[in-house]
Amino acid sequence: MSFTSNYIRCAGLEIHYTDWGKAEKGTVIAWHGLARTGRDMDELAAHLSQRGWRVICPDTVGRGLSQWSADPKNEYCLAFYARLARELMDGLQLRAVHWVGTSMGGAIGTVCAGGLVEPKLKHRILSLTLNDNAPQLAQTAIDRIKAYAGSPPSFATVTELEAFLRQVYKPFGWLSDAQWRRLTETSVRRLPDGRITPHYDPAMAMQLTAHTNDYLIWAHYDALKLPVLLLRGVESDLVLPETVTEMRVRGPGALGLLRHIEVPGCGHAPALNVLQQLEWVTEFIESA
Repeated sequence: MSFTSNYIRCAGLEIHYTDWGKAEKGTVIAWHGLARTGRDMDELAAHLSQRGWRVICPDTVGRGLSQWSADPKNEYCLAFYARLARELMDGLQLRAVHWVGTSMGGAIGTVCAGGLVEPKLKHRILSLTLNDNAPQLAQTAIDRIKAYAGSPPSFATVTELEAFLRQVYKPFGWLSDAQWRRLTETSVRRLPDGRITPHYDPAMAMQLTAHTNDYLIWAHYDALKLPVLLLRGVESDLVLPETVTEMRVRGPGALGLLRHIEVPGCGHAPALNVLQQLEWVTEFIESA
């Protein structure tokens, strides 16, 4: 299944997204992680689109082909990302969607669906898949991410960047050689001196320094009243088992709306690229 590459203005910024399939069954928004791009969702989007779903995969502001923020301190945060999501849905005339979010993308979905920041979205998100994301994240893992996200290295060649990404994203689990190559080629930005670096604005890491509690979102989680699927990498250092235990008795967990699956062979975060993971997400969405 092929996709189209598109641009739309949201909150005064140009946002890039890929658009897959036709909405015979409905529409899914698939949102990527902190330092990644919407192309990470290719396998999921292809799988769902072949089953009658339209799938929208945005690049967050400051990532991939989307515009960088001129006000990073105030715009690289969950509240602004939720505004982008609302304006994206309004611009594409999406009345209701299912949301799949990896890491940061899951947090954005939680904030949107909770309705505390963007009240108009509360009833427009029908289900929420959290791919290794939770309303509280391990501080040691956040510190690890802060250590590399704000100062991305540069390389002389794309081949060297691929070797680096294979090491950094080893917790994603198994990827084919072709998938590693695509992940790399959709992550490339060339610097003025001709060297290669990952395709994001290093200032996006200001979210972790200027908004130190941005990912402490229990209030938003507690406000959820929709089906939630939590996919946790068995070896995840970001979503701790004790956090999952608390999720089970709060918010959608207390309402019997939380489904939890431990994903073997992965840490943070499962790549959503192998059949078992794709089927888990598809079955959940289609039963929501």
